[in-house]
Amino acid sequence: MTFKKYISIIPLLLLVFQIKAQDNAAVTFEMNLSKPKLGLNERLRVDFTMNKDGDNFNPPDFTGFRVLMGPSQAISSSWINGVRSYSKTYSYTLAPTSQGEFTIKQATIDISGKTYKSLPKNVTVTAAVDKPSDQMTADDVADENLHLVAEVSKSNPYLNEAISVVYKLYVSPNISVSNYQPLDNPKYNNFWSQDIKVSRLNAQNGTYKGKPYRYVVLKRVVLYPQKSGKLELEPLSLDVTVDVPTNKRDFFGGRIYAQTNKTVSAGNRTIDVKALPLTNQPEDFTGAVGDFEFLVTTNKNSLNASESLQAVVEVNGKGNLKLFKLPEPELPSALEVYEPEFTEGVRTTLSGMQGKVSNSYTIVPAFRGKYPIPSISFSYFNPTTEQYTTLKSDEIVVNVLEGPTSGNNTAILNNTNKQQVVANGNQFNFIKLTPNLSPIEHSYFFRSQLYYALLLGPLLLIPIAILLRRKRDAMAGDVIGNKVKKANKLARKYLSAAKKQMGNKDDFYVALERALHNYLKAKLKIETSEFSKDKISELLLKKQIEESTVNEFIGLLTNCEAARYSPFSKVEIQRDYEKASDVISLMDKQL
Repeated sequence: MTFKKYISIIPLLLLVFQIKAQDNAAVTFEMNLSKPKLGLNERLRVDFTMNKDGDNFNPPDFTGFRVLMGPSQAISSSWINGVRSYSKTYSYTLAPTSQGEFTIKQATIDISGKTYKSLPKNVTVTAAVDKPSDQMTADDVADENLHLVAEVSKSNPYLNEAISVVYKLYVSPNISVSNYQPLDNPKYNNFWSQDIKVSRLNAQNGTYKGKPYRYVVLKRVVLYPQKSGKLELEPLSLDVTVDVPTNKRDFFGGRIYAQTNKTVSAGNRTIDVKALPLTNQPEDFTGAVGDFEFLVTTNKNSLNASESLQAVVEVNGKGNLKLFKLPEPELPSALEVYEPEFTEGVRTTLSGMQGKVSNSYTIVPAFRGKYPIPSISFSYFNPTTEQYTTLKSDEIVVNVLEGPTSGNNTAILNNTNKQQVVANGNQFNFIKLTPNLSPIEHSYFFRSQLYYALLLGPLLLIPIAILLRRKRDAMAGDVIGNKVKKANKLARKYLSAAKKQMGNKDDFYVALERALHNYLKAKLKIETSEFSKDKISELLLKKQIEESTVNEFIGLLTNCEAARYSPFSKVEIQRDYEKASDVISLMDKQL
């Protein structure tokens, strides 16, 4: 029994000795090239193979080549007739950058505490060949199956005519995209722009150059050119992570995918903007382009003097509603007119702006009578018919029923700011020539009215002091009031320069834009004047500023840019100033 026991252990001992002998075998670490000579348009595969596992693999710098893929690892381990074989390979796919003789230098690795080096090898790169002999790499496959396209609705619009740009990423069914990151967003110089938010990225079926593709809409924007001539659209660029299927399969038979990163660009697009024709251009034309309706209405036609009525000048339709000035009514001097209140109900779609804008005037008559509001004209250019159209409102007569008549007064009303002077019969009274004077009696301070006033005065101040203290505590607890004061303080600090320039449109919007950037510089400690509006939005959202507040802030920056090319009324300037004050206050509270 003992002899048989030792006999059974002998094969196991032989196996152990064999493994030990293999572990002590010579270590090999070598570099293999797929070819020693290749064309400029071919690819080179470089394999670094070792027969034992190691650490701290350090590849060469591959001077003269660009790394397309790698390093990818492959491990092979097997037992054949009791002999164990092991192999580990680091692989790279390279693309030559120029013609010439190049050397793939040494690579190093640590195996069992020793450093091993591969031998350098020379490679000759010739001119491009007609038919590359090597197989397509993952980068090649991605290049052929991934496309970013900017679809422009119209390449030759008129000045201030809306065009849309839709950015689509086309992906062939042969590959898949796992992630993407914008690298460069276009700035749309010389355009008024409005982004249309893409709420969800939905893949759809389509075709690209006659082949079936899947595409997703990444970005949509509406543009209004503010300058005629050839205008360049900057490209949108993306860094896309692409999964490319290979001919290899895993242990379970599933296809193995190679992952690579590709930079795709929509390319530059040129928009040839046509100037508006000068022939038959109306004198009252202020830059409106589109298809509009024009209306002037009043909320009442009959009233008494000193009562008020509302006159509304309204334009509605489809076109550049935010980029022109509304006509102003010419009213009789006997009607006092206040600054108009501007209202805007405009929504922007891929076809452009549509909705309405209006000015509401408050009118107060001073005298009895009938006052006509003359007809007002509004002109616009229709890009569809390529003609100018002038619309005129009806004349409106305001009937003032009761009140003073202007003919009975001696004052002349040259403008609406002068007030009526009314004479009465008690302007001059008889002056007495002989006054009834009496001598002043001698009085003592003790027990006088002044004495008791000074004596009781401090007692009366006590309840006054209590009331003042309560009022001060109430003011301290008035959170809303304090916020208003703080908002006014912030507005005076950052918007003082803009407020001084409210009479000059260009200087005002330059000062307003500088104030907005100075506020962000003070709060975020960065120079935001060098950033795009998209980058500013991203920074503010990271600071947990509400999206509505961020949109209002970006809208102000957009107005500052649009003011350089479009007329802005005093009402719009005042509205933008007040909006800037409110937005700064909201952002300061949220920050």
